[in-house]
Amino acid sequence: MSAEAIQTRREWLLSDRPVSRMQARLGRAYVAWRRFSANRLAFLGLLIIIALLVVAAFADVLAPYSPTIGDLKNARLLAPSAAHWFGTDDLGRDIYSRILFGSRWTLYVVILVAIIAAPIGLLVGTVAGYAGGWTDAILMRITDIFLAFPKLILALAFVAALGPGIENAVLAIAITSWPPYARIARAETMTVRNSDYIKAVQLMGASPFRIVLRHIMPLCISSLIIRVTLDMAGIILTAAGLGFLGLGAQPPLPEWGTMIASGRRFVLDQWWVAGAPGFAILIVSLGFNLLGDGLRDALDPRSGDQ
Repeated sequence: MSAEAIQTRREWLLSDRPVSRMQARLGRAYVAWRRFSANRLAFLGLLIIIALLVVAAFADVLAPYSPTIGDLKNARLLAPSAAHWFGTDDLGRDIYSRILFGSRWTLYVVILVAIIAAPIGLLVGTVAGYAGGWTDAILMRITDIFLAFPKLILALAFVAALGPGIENAVLAIAITSWPPYARIARAETMTVRNSDYIKAVQLMGASPFRIVLRHIMPLCISSLIIRVTLDMAGIILTAAGLGFLGLGAQPPLPEWGTMIASGRRFVLDQWWVAGAPGFAILIVSLGFNLLGDGLRDALDPRSGDQ
């Protein structure tokens, strides 16, 4: 593509008078990408998350050993080497392979929690903010009750009631994660519910359900995406904490928190058993935090074009 064609397309995307919805949407996406790509730390976070996705997708190919079967007789607690990059654990299993397969469980947890918690928070927040009155009071008091408890303690209570297991851990984390999203959605809704275009939609006879679903919820999506991305690190740490306490993923699943729990007995002499999965949690959590900061700057509607 020639330089003139690229310049023409750029001017078309940055036009302040778009002639179609598609042009307007592509223009907003282009401006957001320019802001995001200018942030080097945010781009580094994006690369970390892409690497996590690639590792999770191709763990079968990248892992040199089985994540659950080890050589207890000949390979127990071996230090990092060319044969075992991150060493082996107390059952002779290759830690590098277990970390690669553990990335799948990490993505499993964060994606399911986001799918469950974010829509609940969005629905509660927008309904409360638009309806107001006693509906708002009841929904927000329920939200305050959930926010009054530390997230990990509340998740522990739910897992204790539901029973240990990765599915119950996901459900418990999701139940404790939706209140902040409800708060954000309510605040966004209250800023737009009395705007002129919402009143125009009301005069056209749109039902409250349609107004909330079609006109208010889309305005809250960008703020919700930013908060969900920033919360991913906390979700990973909560899941790892439940696994560490034996209430999350159960052995022999190669979940990072469970791996740290099994390696805490050897942390002084064979540090790599607990250190390697702990470092993996650190890197992935850092990646989500950097990505969330970049998305916050890129999707902020109050930021001007750079």
